[in-house]
Amino acid sequence: MSTEFFTALIQHGFLQQALIAGLLASIGCGLIGPFVVVKRITFLAGGIAHSVLAGMGAALFYGVDPLAGALAAAVVAALLIGWVRLRWRTGEDTAIGALWAIGMAIGILFVSQTPGYATDLMSFLFGNILLVPTRELWFMALLDLVLLLSVALFYRQFVAVAFDEEFARLRAVPVDLFYLLLLVLVAVTVVLMIQVVGLILVIALLTLPAATAGHWTGTLAGMMLGATLIGALLTSGGLALSYAPDLPTGPTIILLAGALYLLSAVSTGFMARRRAEKAVRATTKG
Repeated sequence: MSTEFFTALIQHGFLQQALIAGLLASIGCGLIGPFVVVKRITFLAGGIAHSVLAGMGAALFYGVDPLAGALAAAVVAALLIGWVRLRWRTGEDTAIGALWAIGMAIGILFVSQTPGYATDLMSFLFGNILLVPTRELWFMALLDLVLLLSVALFYRQFVAVAFDEEFARLRAVPVDLFYLLLLVLVAVTVVLMIQVVGLILVIALLTLPAATAGHWTGTLAGMMLGATLIGALLTSGGLALSYAPDLPTGPTIILLAGALYLLSAVSTGFMARRRAEKAVRATTKG
């Protein structure tokens, strides 16, 4: 990482705003990503993410802020997918896959009918962190506040739903309600990350930092803190590494996330194997 990036960061406001956008996305990544990993709802989160394109395309076509359309579509998709998951157990994968494809198709049709669609479509699909305006930074900060307040208020209920739904029902927790609320928060997080890595790569940023943090901690709170820090490292590092060679920032961030996850998995696996070998040797000597 050369000093060229740091010099440019001091001089150019758009780079400073890109860095702030990455850090704001990291907060959502840390708060909600661990729930997605622990609850194993990555496929559901993918359905929500790709359905967002319908709202963005419609908003762009009608001259509305695309992020507002994305948020509306994400919440609707989350509730629909949650309803399918809770009420239609048979064939739920097919139904969620259908919603995923329909959302993408509707969005592409709307975008194709809007002048200048090619550039906008690429920005939606792969993100463009370098072009995040100030008003959208405020919007991202507001979404982070919503996530933070929701998790702080209902942390115990979300933990109960994520780890043991049956026990939560026995404790009179309204599981279905909090499950749907969790999916809505996933939808909010997806919208938060769209500017950074786009729709295609958003699930990787949502899950990889949390999964990496999970290699090193056994608590959900630890995963949340670790995922936030890892997300901040990845977004900042990806921005810095992509600047000088003029590479797409979103894919660079995800490559870093994938490499870090694999390195973490190999390292923790190796250490676990060494500990097991030491335990066997100690038992044998005893």
